[in-house]
Amino acid sequence: MGIQELIGLKIKTLRQQHHLSQTELALKTGYKDKTAISKIEKGLVDLPQSKLLLFSSIFNVEISYWFDDKIVDSDNNRTHGIKIPVLGRVAAGIPVEAIEEIIDTEEITEELSKTGSFFGLKLKGNSMEPRMCENDVVIVRQQSDAEDGDIVIATVNGDEATCKRLKKYNDGIALLSNNPNYEPMYFSNNEILEKPVRIIGKVVELRGKL
Repeated sequence: MGIQELIGLKIKTLRQQHHLSQTELALKTGYKDKTAISKIEKGLVDLPQSKLLLFSSIFNVEISYWFDDKIVDSDNNRTHGIKIPVLGRVAAGIPVEAIEEIIDTEEITEELSKTGSFFGLKLKGNSMEPRMCENDVVIVRQQSDAEDGDIVIATVNGDEATCKRLKKYNDGIALLSNNPNYEPMYFSNNEILEKPVRIIGKVVELRGKL
């Protein structure tokens, strides 16, 4: 089952649980008529993030609900795991749940999913080579702090998020690249607050290129 079919099935199930007709749901979500809802429920429509947020609001579920699911292969009863969104970028000041640039999905184990909220991020640039390359996907646990030596996703001065290794000092932090051609980025405790420097999450796994 593809992600569109999965989301369509969930929407249909929630609609029925809320005792809504397709026509009623169309009116609530700004669609012209029930035909659009029918196509969505059949998995024929690739919904933008803005629409998923609207459905989340109507049915009172988290945005991650549309991607978190255990899919069992009926042929061999194999559990594939929990689906999470893969983002093409993370902008400063915008909650991960509100980002519309979902480019794919990845799967994580059910055990890992119980330890927090996760998303995937497609890497850009070569600052983390040779360990991490452009277009690789990292699995990120959302958190606002991390331990010394962790690889983190962070934003600096309102710019798009970057992937770096965190080094902590008594008077500040450094964001380090694996690639020696990139200079370390040092920030005092005052600069962390003023710029600001914010950690969005910790990288817990590296996946190959999409």
